[in-house]
Amino acid sequence: MAINTRLRSARVAAGYHSQQALADALGVGVRQVRRWESSAPPWPHPDLQAALTRTLGQGMADLGFTPPPGQEGGATRSHELGAASLASVPAQSATTMQPATVAGDFTTVTAAHRRLYWSVAPATLHPAVIAHAALGCALLPETVGRTRQAVAAALAETWLLAGRIEFFDLREESRADETWLRGLQAAREADDHLLGATVLAHMAFIPGWEGRRDAAVQRLVAARTYARRGDAPALLLAWLDAVEAECETRAGNTRTALHLIGHGEDLLAAGRNDAPGWLDWFSTARLAAFKGNVQLRAGHLPQARTTLSEVLDHLPDTEEKQRSVVLGDLAAVEAAAGNPDGACGYAVRALDQLERTWYATGMDRVREVRQALTPHQHQPCVRELDERLYGWGTTVSALAR
Repeated sequence: MAINTRLRSARVAAGYHSQQALADALGVGVRQVRRWESSAPPWPHPDLQAALTRTLGQGMADLGFTPPPGQEGGATRSHELGAASLASVPAQSATTMQPATVAGDFTTVTAAHRRLYWSVAPATLHPAVIAHAALGCALLPETVGRTRQAVAAALAETWLLAGRIEFFDLREESRADETWLRGLQAAREADDHLLGATVLAHMAFIPGWEGRRDAAVQRLVAARTYARRGDAPALLLAWLDAVEAECETRAGNTRTALHLIGHGEDLLAAGRNDAPGWLDWFSTARLAAFKGNVQLRAGHLPQARTTLSEVLDHLPDTEEKQRSVVLGDLAAVEAAAGNPDGACGYAVRALDQLERTWYATGMDRVREVRQALTPHQHQPCVRELDERLYGWGTTVSALAR
């Protein structure tokens, strides 16, 4: 009998090894799934279209559906989803079981992607990370016990990384929110409270950067609750303080933010240092960088200049993305102090760094500095900055990545 092989293949690839399993995930009867997998699948209701594309990570056309006449414009294709191959975390068990070694193999690739993040262009790395997440979804229902727990933890790390790329590098905030939600689902499957806390804190960045303090604080309260359950190390607790400090700063509460930074410094000075390996984006130097940014936004320019200069002097060579951010903040300090030559000097150094290692957050800092230099835009140093800011290399890098 002719069947809809596209839908069946997508179902199996997403980890749903029976029609009943997919029906349970979608909240429909198995008879409905059988009709969809027939040779002439009926066009689903819009709500079910959204459920199918979200669960299987592919568009309606890629799932073998043909829209009725007049509805062709409503057909969702995979390239429009913004999260192709990003299937939901399946909780169903399967008859096929993977060997225990699959956990170590999957985790090894996860760790490799985490290291590659610091040097590989975001647009190049992101598809590989998403594909790895899809593999994790396929493996998860084929594992049990500690093997399943380890695969789920590595899957949560993978989605955490994918969301970081989407938010900090690609500036796709809504997509990152969805990705991190799936990371939270995987952390639940792993019963890993520290990963849960970390994903929730990342999700706080989204409302925090928009100035929606209450929504950010709510997510951070949840993150701190999970951190307590997991007996979080000092480094993770200090990072939570830094995240909340940034959210408070963007809401205009710099005094509260500085208090949080001070609390984080006390934690690092007195706490144990046994942070998990995946917490590789935070350190004492990173906390100082947060502090310098808060001092800058609070108008404490001499203190910000001292703090950020010390951070720049002590950043290891591997911290290339963070270096562009610190250089951008130092440029902002000089712009606020009425020193356009100094501001342009730091901004050009940041652009040099961004040409080597792209980081959207770093470019945002440079653009903010250029806006602050508008009163000085006719000075030679600002014109030279514009030549670099809108040169071929920087422009192509920004658009290509």
